[in-house]
Amino acid sequence: MPYSSRPLPSHLRHVSNTSNFTLSGQSPKLLARIERKKLELANLKQLRDLSASLAQQMQSLEEKLATLTDGTEAVATVLSNWQYVLQAINMASNAVNNPKNETEDNTLAPSELALPQTLVRIPTENARELQRSMG
Repeated sequence: MPYSSRPLPSHLRHVSNTSNFTLSGQSPKLLARIERKKLELANLKQLRDLSASLAQQMQSLEEKLATLTDGTEAVATVLSNWQYVLQAINMASNAVNNPKNETEDNTLAPSELALPQTLVRIPTENARELQRSMG
C-alpha cells in the first residue's frame, strides 16, 4: 500500500508543533523537575560513596575485633594457667620453710639455707639496653 501524499490533519500537526516548542523552549515545570532529579542523583551518589566508606570501616572493625578475640583467648589461657603457677610457687615456698632435715638446718645460718630451683629465669644482661630502646 503506497503512502498517500495527503497532508496531515491540523490536530496532529499542532501536537507535533507543541512538542517541538517544549523541546526547544523547555517549560519551567520540566526544567524544575530536571533540576530536582539532578539534585536527587547527586544525593544518591553521595549516599553511595558514604555507604561504601561505612562498609570499608565496618570491614576494618571486623578485622580488629577478630584480632581482639584472638588476644582475649590468649589472655584467658594465660590467666587460667596462673592458678598452677601460684601453686608451684606455693609448693616451692613451703619446701623452703619446712625443710626435710631439721638438724642440718639448725646448724646453717639463714643465708645458707638451700633455696628452691629458680622457677623463672629473667635475663638481666641486656635489661638496660632494652629499657633504653623501649623508653
